[in-house]
Amino acid sequence: MPHSLSRRRALSLGAGATAVAALAPSAAWASPFTGDAIKGDPNAAVTVIEYASFTCPHCAAFHRDTYPRLQANYIDTGKVKFIMREVYFDRTGLWVAMVARCGGEAAYFPMADQFLNNQADWARAADVVGEIQKVGRLNGLSNADLEACLSDQDFAKTLVEKYQREAEADGVDRTPTFFINGEKVTGNMQYDEFAALIDAHL
Repeated sequence: MPHSLSRRRALSLGAGATAVAALAPSAAWASPFTGDAIKGDPNAAVTVIEYASFTCPHCAAFHRDTYPRLQANYIDTGKVKFIMREVYFDRTGLWVAMVARCGGEAAYFPMADQFLNNQADWARAADVVGEIQKVGRLNGLSNADLEACLSDQDFAKTLVEKYQREAEADGVDRTPTFFINGEKVTGNMQYDEFAALIDAHL
């Protein structure tokens, strides 16, 4: 079963995102990237867009069980351009996305993989923000970087507005949701099923 999205709950994050400002900003931190996270050949025959939440167990299962083979057989071989777009069910998912993006574009997918593959550990921790920051530090972000990143209200607002605009345009109401050359499919699919859908467009 995909993780269903309450539009009222998720869309209210635009106002609630400023709650992260409890952490002190640091002038040492530079702005992160806010565009689409893209992996693979930009001219690939097939474009796969995934809408995922970092706090969605079904998304974590997909990235743990299906995505590694998808990457090896389709993304790394130049057959698929993969785009990941975050869905914000809650502030925790927003915080994770902010930290993953604060490392810069090159660090995004390595951190995203770590967050999704280890979701059961950090998402259940007593100090969730501390665990999120720990992943950032493991990927080269300093404490000052992390404080500035998580306290950047303009950055949070930009991400929430991007999510709202794209999810509404694409009719996304649950995660994971995929678009394979525009064909919409939902749920945590097994590799063979997902590969067959891609092959139909090659």
